[in-house]
Amino acid sequence: MRLDTTSDGGGLMAQYAVLIFERVPPGELPPEVMQRHMDLPERVAEQGGRIVAGLGLEPSGTATAIRSGGDRITDGPFIETKEELAGVYVLEARDLDHALALARMTPIVEGGVEVRPLIDFQVLEDG
Repeated sequence: MRLDTTSDGGGLMAQYAVLIFERVPPGELPPEVMQRHMDLPERVAEQGGRIVAGLGLEPSGTATAIRSGGDRITDGPFIETKEELAGVYVLEARDLDHALALARMTPIVEGGVEVRPLIDFQVLEDG
């Protein structure tokens, strides 16, 4: 959990990973869909949530998978699926229902999103 940084200023906000699965390659997404991705943080904020980070991923053909405890390295994704994992963003929301409502606003041509609660951890620096 994190302190709420939304405009209403009250309470704690849980964090969720929103995994974006898409069949349409990033280079083939229509310009209006790309614009909706760019506008998403503002739209989420208007509904009381916050996107704190987001990343798009290169196509799965660029992936390298490490399997069997590091003993085997293969080209390509870890799991073959019809949709590719195209990106991920971290969303702050009041609760799971709120996170699901916000994640539904994610622009998708042909695919979907998966919402997962995040486990809070801290990276500590040496010394």
